[in-house]
Amino acid sequence: MSEAKVTDEQFLVPRPAATLRHGVTESIRQAIALGRFGPGERMPERDLCEMTGVSRTLVREALRQLESEGLIEVVAHRGPIVARITAAQAIGVYQVREVLEGLAAQLFAEHASDTERAALRAAFEELKAATAAQKRVALKNRFYEALISGTGNEALGKTLFMLNSRAMLLRSRSLQAPNRWPKSLRELEALVEALEARDPAKAKALAMEHVRRAAAAAMTTFAMAESAKRD
Repeated sequence: MSEAKVTDEQFLVPRPAATLRHGVTESIRQAIALGRFGPGERMPERDLCEMTGVSRTLVREALRQLESEGLIEVVAHRGPIVARITAAQAIGVYQVREVLEGLAAQLFAEHASDTERAALRAAFEELKAATAAQKRVALKNRFYEALISGTGNEALGKTLFMLNSRAMLLRSRSLQAPNRWPKSLRELEALVEALEARDPAKAKALAMEHVRRAAAAAMTTFAMAESAKRD
């Protein structure tokens, strides 16, 4: 990434008790998405406590949540590690995302209220203004939350949520491809415009094309990693 080096200070968690548990989980999730811990890397509880500034109990609760999402694995004698995702698994995730996000865009165009359209536009404008990698990953998640909220389809939202952890890892990976970020923003702006115009067919096509291009970018990074191993 072109941004400054990721540091642990970025993942310190705010203290309000009502949001603390959720905040710890989100902080560790973001640390993984941004490469603070790479695939297959150990995540010692002591390091996570220092990184987030919270107790071991809260860290363990967060790790249990992330394990249930498939984002981490607990390995005997090693403890929690970041789950690995293969190129074949990535292709499968993108194939499902393409179908579901296309449907989400279609339903949003057909059913979203003016308030929900305004919320999506606001989420996109905030995303467009983000410069730090950590903010981009978090705000893109927020953009998709706004999109799903306007579909009126609870089952679709739950299904996409189940994919979110691996999709987030792949989203971070695709954005590391050269020039992917500005292209991604242009694709999303076109999608938002189609959604605001209440054009279901165009919105669906643009959403699916966005996922296909993200997939191509992510697969490039897999190929680069394989090439580096052989060199």
